[in-house]
Amino acid sequence: MTEPTTARTLPTDGQDGPYLMFALGTLRCALPRVAVRELLPLPRLSRPPSLPAAVAGFLNLGGQPVPVLALEQLFGLPPAVVEADGVYRHLVLLRAEKPVALLVDRVLDLATPPPGSRRPVPPDQTLNGCVIATLAMPDGFASVLDPGRILLAQEQAMLDDLTRRERERLDAWTAG
Repeated sequence: MTEPTTARTLPTDGQDGPYLMFALGTLRCALPRVAVRELLPLPRLSRPPSLPAAVAGFLNLGGQPVPVLALEQLFGLPPAVVEADGVYRHLVLLRAEKPVALLVDRVLDLATPPPGSRRPVPPDQTLNGCVIATLAMPDGFASVLDPGRILLAQEQAMLDDLTRRERERLDAWTAG
């Protein structure tokens, strides 16, 4: 069994919320609000050749490359039907030592679940223990993701290398 990654230790203990609710295709997911730095409309991303499908590209945030993970690809979900202009797609920038953003189909809400609606999911029930709980919300269920466990340690190491190369590429354009 692969050890979970700890490279992105994030605050994830939302317990009773609030949670950022978002859609990935037909799947509803949630992140503890404390793990989210900000929401961004989908900008143009840099996508160098040979990126794995799970990396949508890089966001240039103040001269720093921020990798953007395509969660549908990473989780093996069928592609969602999205508007041609992608107007409802968002980036969820996580609060982390190493910046990373998640590409989601649509941000739905910031919601606090009713008391007692959070049910833990055993770590061995999902890959790398990335789903830590389910929320029973008035309008349906949502899977709570642990942002620090979305990637396996090997995937994190590869992402770090890709980010380093993108940083070098950006630096070459600004060197004078």
